[in-house]
Order: sequence, then C-alpha cells, then structure tokens
Amino acid sequence: MNIFDIPAFTDNYIWAIQIDNTISVVDPGDSKPVIDILKEKKLELKDILITHHHYDHTGGLLELKKYMSGAVYGPKNQNIDGIDVMLVEDELIKTLGYEFRIIETPGHTLDHIAFYNEENDVLFCGDTLFSAGCGRLFEGTYDQLHDSIQKINTLPEQTKIYCGHEYTLSNLEFVQSEIKSDFIKKKYTETLEKRSINQITLPSTLSIERKINPFLLEILPDDIKDLKAVNCFKELRIRKDNF
Repeated sequence: MNIFDIPAFTDNYIWAIQIDNTISVVDPGDSKPVIDILKEKKLELKDILITHHHYDHTGGLLELKKYMSGAVYGPKNQNIDGIDVMLVEDELIKTLGYEFRIIETPGHTLDHIAFYNEENDVLFCGDTLFSAGCGRLFEGTYDQLHDSIQKINTLPEQTKIYCGHEYTLSNLEFVQSEIKSDFIKKKYTETLEKRSINQITLPSTLSIERKINPFLLEILPDDIKDLKAVNCFKELRIRKDNF
C-alpha cells in the first residue's frame, strides 16, 4: 500500500493512499494542500476517511467533495457535515480496493474511530494514539481512552501507526522525564535529528510503541507500577497534561 503524507497547519498530517493516479485521503483538516497535490501530481480524489469531528481533521471536507468521485466515510455523528457513510465497530469499507475494518476508539472524542487494514498492517488512528503518546481527553473518560488504546494494542506488533499529528519529539521529552531507558534515549536522539531537518517521524509501529509509549502500559515509571491499569493510565495522562 502506497501511503504518503500531506502536511497541514503546523503539525497535522493528512494521509493519502495512492493507486496509480488516484488517491483517497484521511482527515483532511484543510482542503488547500490536498487540492494543490491533486493539481501538481495530476491525481484524482476517490474517497475521504474521517476519524473524528474536530475541525483540524474535517475542515477541508466540504470543499474537497467538489473534487471527489467516491464517498466520505466517518463516525456516527450527525454534527459532521458531509459524511456519506456513518460507521460503527467492525464494519468493513473498501477504498481503492483496500479493505478497512472500523475500530471504535472513544476517549479523545466520543465519536472517534480508527481504520485498520489487516492485509498491509496499516492503522489510521487519528488522535487516539500518537508516537510515544496519546490524545488528550476532550469528551470521553480515562476508562474509555484506556480501553481504546488497549484495543489498539491487541493488533499485531508490525502494525504501522499513522496518527494525526507530529507530536513525537515533545512526547518523548515527557517520556524521558518519567522513564530511564537506553532505547527511549536513542529514539529521542533520532527524532531530534529528523525534526531538525523537518523530516517526518511517522509512521511508527506497535512494536516500537510498546518500548517508548507508556500509555500502552507496557513500560511505566517505577512510582506507579503497582497501581491498577486504568489508574496508571489516568496518572500518566494527568502528568502529561501538566508537563
């Protein structure tokens, strides 16, 4: 599966899936960079996939509908203008011949979903899971976001994580302040070098995240290791919010 990023705003990524001269895009918060790519590379737009209702993931949707030939797939939320097909847990969709299973991941928002392609080990997870971090709680509960991330953590370790923002460096700064690990230190140095030349740090993989992302609860600060899982998660999220 050929996937490339279309940067938007200061740190958003609009993901594009490409076959030949056709693309489908994920979370187009801004229409302009997508339209620019369509014109520059002489591409056609097929479908749009939406993970949640926040404007930085949906803002370009209505304008892009003028350019597309397929459908807009998104969560079951009447407040998102332009959704053609509303999706729930375990539904299957196809775009450009690739099948995606829907995983409901409430927490960051109540309507949040992720798109998982098993054949190519690809997950578009929006703002639920980031590299070395996770989304803030805007609408859901700690329990919901914890459960959503644990659901993602059941996927195969080779799953590639395509999240919605370039937050890896700041997330690793927090992780380093909480956990001492040579692997995390090395990952931070690599990430710092990439960002110094404006290079993307994504996608990550679940196998890497299990070594650098405490929100998966597989690595933890010593002082909270004995807490119940959801309490560990809550404490980590509070610490990150105040970091």
